[in-house]
Amino acid sequence: MAPRRAVRLSLKKPTYAVCVVGVETYVDVHSNVPKGAESFEVSWSSGVKISVVYDPARVTEPTGKARWPLGAKVDVIMSVDTASKDLSDLKVKVSYFRKHEDSALGHSMLYLTGVDIALDVDTSRKGRVKRNRGDKKTWHWGPEGYGAILLVNCDRDNPRSRHPDLADSRLTSLDDLKDMSPMVLTCDGPDKFFDSHKLVLNVPFSDSKRVGVFCAQGGNSLSDYKQVLGPRHLSYNVERQPGEQKIRFYVEGLTFPDADFLGLVSLSVSLVDIGNLPEEVPLFTDTVVFRMSPWIMTPNTQPPLELYVCSVLDRHGSNEKFLKDLSALVLKANCKLIICPWIENRNDRWIQDEMEFGYVEAPHKSFPVVFDSPRDRGLKDFAYKKILGPDFGYVTREIPFAGASGLDSFGNLDISPPVTVGGKEYPLGRILIGSNFPRSGGRRMAKVVRDFLKAQQVQAPVELYSDWLSVGHVDEFLSFVPTSDKKGFRLLLASPSVCLKLFREKKEEGHGEAAQFDGLEHQVKRSINEMLADRHLRSDSLYVQKCIDWNRELLKQELGLAERDIVDIPQLFVMRGSRAEAFFPDMVNMVVLGKHLGIPKPFGPIINGRCCLEEKVRSLLEPLGLHCTFIDDYVSYHKLQGEIHCGTNVRREPFSFKWWHMVP
Repeated sequence: MAPRRAVRLSLKKPTYAVCVVGVETYVDVHSNVPKGAESFEVSWSSGVKISVVYDPARVTEPTGKARWPLGAKVDVIMSVDTASKDLSDLKVKVSYFRKHEDSALGHSMLYLTGVDIALDVDTSRKGRVKRNRGDKKTWHWGPEGYGAILLVNCDRDNPRSRHPDLADSRLTSLDDLKDMSPMVLTCDGPDKFFDSHKLVLNVPFSDSKRVGVFCAQGGNSLSDYKQVLGPRHLSYNVERQPGEQKIRFYVEGLTFPDADFLGLVSLSVSLVDIGNLPEEVPLFTDTVVFRMSPWIMTPNTQPPLELYVCSVLDRHGSNEKFLKDLSALVLKANCKLIICPWIENRNDRWIQDEMEFGYVEAPHKSFPVVFDSPRDRGLKDFAYKKILGPDFGYVTREIPFAGASGLDSFGNLDISPPVTVGGKEYPLGRILIGSNFPRSGGRRMAKVVRDFLKAQQVQAPVELYSDWLSVGHVDEFLSFVPTSDKKGFRLLLASPSVCLKLFREKKEEGHGEAAQFDGLEHQVKRSINEMLADRHLRSDSLYVQKCIDWNRELLKQELGLAERDIVDIPQLFVMRGSRAEAFFPDMVNMVVLGKHLGIPKPFGPIINGRCCLEEKVRSLLEPLGLHCTFIDDYVSYHKLQGEIHCGTNVRREPFSFKWWHMVP
């Protein structure tokens, strides 16, 4: 409810005032009264509502010929329900009396013009604008919350445009209006009233660089929509046409929430009296608040839509066989395979490191948004040039002053499935990023990226310890897979201890001479006996296991996991200087396509015609309803310190859960 304005009455001449529909106005019946008057009464024409506010402990409501006392604290409040047809067509009359006398000592006449002025948006989050006389100035989270939502207009609906739509101050495609949130200005009243009054749309200076507003001017061509508010326009004198009762606007977001932006923007309309120029008098202001949709990541448990992979040919050879194997997997998973050709990737095969798929959502619209990492190698232009397009947005963050480190690649960015931690729900999961050991030096994801992820609010990030790895990415030691049980997923962790235990069991069964890397050319084979006798390998494994165990406890704490929610995948690592690398293809670095898993082929010891590592993994995952496909990535990826997950990227279905229903 807007603050009450006051109208002061006069005994000498009529008073003329404006009353906005739904807004209460205080009528001052006390300041100008006839001498000797002790009471008053109020009469009014139809279309006017009068209420009298008083203290029942001091004043008795009049009955019969009784009137309201002037000496007590008695206030008169008026309002109107509809706009006037003509100027001053509504009346209020206040008459003043002496005690016990029926003849009035005097009268004050008030002539009103009712106008209906309101700014309305989709505060109920139903995908449409409805008239709202309630609170539009605040924004509330949760299933019972309210407040309008903006999409950051970061797609490019006109293929001929060189930039995302948010960079254009002119509308370049009518489809772009669908990405914007509608806003309706009600401006009903006598046309003559607007000869001496104007409506002014405003955006605060602090919000002007974060929001753009387009006005619909009656037609259906691009030229009929013009930007009226934005970075270069802080106010707009509304161009109301005679008889016009509603004017439509379209609002676009220009920036995502970030360290310096909580995500809220406001717009307002003011009714201004210009009849006494040069002084303009604001009579009424209506304000609405929007929250910018966050960028939302999707976990492995969401169904896959598209799998991206690069075609490469360099001194390491072609990855054509790898692409064929992936194509067969994609066919089983019933999703689409998109191959980025050499001319677009410039032999940069690490497409997971280059970008992360997510989405934005408002009640009226949702579309995917690719987050382009600051690593900027051969694939640096791929997301902007080949993915940004109609209903496919783009966002990036640049690292000021310094270049990107290995931990700024998005193989170092993951997301858990939805979890509940100590009663606190995370219905969209929690972001996981690799970092240095707490309170120590070392590599860490750039602050500008961490700040961006945290500012989205809906997937509270957790920093893990990944700096112990040469590449330093979280996808080297963890993954999530979907399951059909009540939990809905399992966390997979690489485990040197489980691998060594498996090898000891196989040795005790008489298979000590079975060799790791059997079947690989140009690779020294290592028997189970040799690996178990290698004290450096055992020492390295003990150190790596401690690093993973530290993360294990943190993940249990931050994701609310129990031991039964974790599956240990056999994996050995070796130290290269002070940091670790996978000894054989890293099986947790897999691609997850629903129930179908594309797992790096480990080339483990062959026992009874089968790889014992593959058999162990099958025994762990297939009872969960998962299907394991082991794919040879040894030469094309593993030898270059990466695996299948590093060399692929999956766009997934958005969550069905609406982010505004959560409470961060």
